[in-house]
Amino acid sequence: MTTMGMRRTLLLHLFINVIVLVSSGVDTNVDGIPHTSQDGIPHTSQDGIPHTSQDILKQQLDNSVNIKNDLKFIEPNLHPEHYPYYFTNHPADAQACQGNVSCPHKDTLNTGKCWGYEADCTNDRMPAYPVCDRFHEAWAKSIEKQADKFFEIADFGYVREMRRGMQTFCTPQNQYGSSLECTEFLRHCRAHNVLLDFSNLNSANSRERFRSDFFKPGQLGGNCQLDKEKLLAESAHRSELQSWYGELHVYESLDLQIPHPQNCDIIIHKPTYLIKLDAGINMYHHFCDFVNIYISQHINNSFSSDVNIVMWDTSGLSYGDYFKATWQAFTDYPIISLKTWDGKKVCIKEAVFTLLPRMQRGFFYNMPLVPDCHNSGLMRAFSQHVIHRLGIKQDGPTKGKVRVTLLSRNTKHRNIVNQDELVAAMRKEKDVIVNVVAYNRDIHFVEQLKNTHNSDIFIGMHGAGLTHLLFQPDWGVIFELYNTEDPRCYKDLASLRGIKYITWERTSKLARHNEVNHPSLNKPHAKFADYSFEVKEFIRILKKGIYHVKNHPKFKEMRRQIKDEL
Repeated sequence: MTTMGMRRTLLLHLFINVIVLVSSGVDTNVDGIPHTSQDGIPHTSQDGIPHTSQDILKQQLDNSVNIKNDLKFIEPNLHPEHYPYYFTNHPADAQACQGNVSCPHKDTLNTGKCWGYEADCTNDRMPAYPVCDRFHEAWAKSIEKQADKFFEIADFGYVREMRRGMQTFCTPQNQYGSSLECTEFLRHCRAHNVLLDFSNLNSANSRERFRSDFFKPGQLGGNCQLDKEKLLAESAHRSELQSWYGELHVYESLDLQIPHPQNCDIIIHKPTYLIKLDAGINMYHHFCDFVNIYISQHINNSFSSDVNIVMWDTSGLSYGDYFKATWQAFTDYPIISLKTWDGKKVCIKEAVFTLLPRMQRGFFYNMPLVPDCHNSGLMRAFSQHVIHRLGIKQDGPTKGKVRVTLLSRNTKHRNIVNQDELVAAMRKEKDVIVNVVAYNRDIHFVEQLKNTHNSDIFIGMHGAGLTHLLFQPDWGVIFELYNTEDPRCYKDLASLRGIKYITWERTSKLARHNEVNHPSLNKPHAKFADYSFEVKEFIRILKKGIYHVKNHPKFKEMRRQIKDEL
């Protein structure tokens, strides 16, 4: 397509989107966000009267041409495979790349590829589509419908439903007004020109991380027409890590200019993501946070790292974050603690209240996953996004060898009693390279991910460390040595990521050691013991994994590429 043709497509795209938004009572700028000037001062016409919707539409169309005529392309820093999908959803950036001689992504333009949540997106244009190995009548009427169900629950279909479910609760009355729109139950919200008055936060004297009682009348809201009854009807999922209802149900329509120095102690122009976090010392639970932030980016169609991220923690407590290096994938700046705003009136031009980690029927945690289906394009994209932004490279496959990593535990329970014996047996196998690791705070998390991403087979006992499977290569195998009678947790996570899962098959060929009672149940439990494993049986299962890796199409292709380069 020519540059002129792309410009016509862009203008048509803008015209359709602006008409839809104006007809719903929302005046927007080119990005679909209620309009203000860059300095937060409202625009008016020459006679001092705010622009009408028609004036705004004309101005937007004129500005879209004027802004893009310089053909300045801003690099979004994405995984190489993601550019075709990005440009489909960002036609202005596609136009800028097309007209900029230095843009290196021209071969990814005009592909028609789509993530799966766009209108009229077909399966063959998506990054992948789920595969089901066995039909379950309880879930669907056919195996094809079962795959569709998996897509809706555990793939970009989940994003599609979130985007479709956005509804407006507070409508701006002019182009510099405020707005509030959210998904059902206020699980994800966007607020424009919002006032948050933390005068009564008093975090220093609180040990409660998610208080929602400190906003008093007039302390949270915006200059817009609020449907309060509609807002209060979304209370069904009110819970600390399931919804923003506890915080946002007090949102009010305020007769104030927001932002304005008279009404705000702090004015934030940069897009700002507000998050409530799960346990930062547990990889499984903390990556529920990161996955849902990534999904929130898709809902908002923005992957910029030039954003603020604010940890919504109403206490004065510290937050232990063993995986804080991961934030580099989402922001260029340090995480802001809510306590830094204590006693201040804060006005944010663009605020996103992200999806939360423990939502009912949410993503990752509390997910009702369709059985015997796998290959979520969304989870694979998340893995690629993090790996790329953290600068981690794939160094394999290694010629003639399969790289095996054993995660060693040094914890109270679930240690491998005969670990040395198992490692020695593996090293006798001619086609494997064995690496024994102990992931702890002494090893930087990025270094951990580098090792995991270059592990063809990753072995470990049941525990949060197996969440590393998200970052194995596509041909990878996760070997949960023993699931300690919790069979679904990491099997489901492997299904989401789309890699092979294997585990111990015969309990008669393992032994429990150092068994103690469960602290709550006061009786023995499989998770509160150490284990030893029969070596011959261990090698038999390991060879299943080796066979899978060697015969995976992507493993073979990578080996061919390495051979050609040599």
